[in-house]
Amino acid sequence: MYEFTYYQARDVMSVEICTVRLDTSLKEIESIFEEHDFNGLPVVDGNGRLVGMVTKLDLLKAFDFSDKLKVPAYARIMNDSCERVMSRDVKAVRPETPLTRVLHDMIETRHKSFPVTLNDELQGIIAREDIIRALGLAAAGILPDRLKGADKPA
Repeated sequence: MYEFTYYQARDVMSVEICTVRLDTSLKEIESIFEEHDFNGLPVVDGNGRLVGMVTKLDLLKAFDFSDKLKVPAYARIMNDSCERVMSRDVKAVRPETPLTRVLHDMIETRHKSFPVTLNDELQGIIAREDIIRALGLAAAGILPDRLKGADKPA
């Protein structure tokens, strides 16, 4: 398990990620969630900079039944943009963030994933499944690929 201490977010993050923009409709987001079973999607601007996250919970919040509105208008709400419901205060990690820190933060925040950014530009996403995979690799004594062939760090 000692090998786990050498792992960083960049070693196990997904780099082929699905993103959405501020004007993406909730209907489109629902389709992406259904097709890929994602729990959340990074929201980026035209330059690929992270501006927020939209999750399944955010989608549900759009339908919050209240005393004023007993039955929300499904079609109208689904045509709204994700900008209305997305989270803007997003916890992101850097590519070199140690997985020990990412694991700790996931436990503390109960988030299922974190975007990985460098200078606010989205580099990837790291999810619980990635951490579990890295734990298994470390238990088998496997170092991250970037360290293979090198002497084990001191």
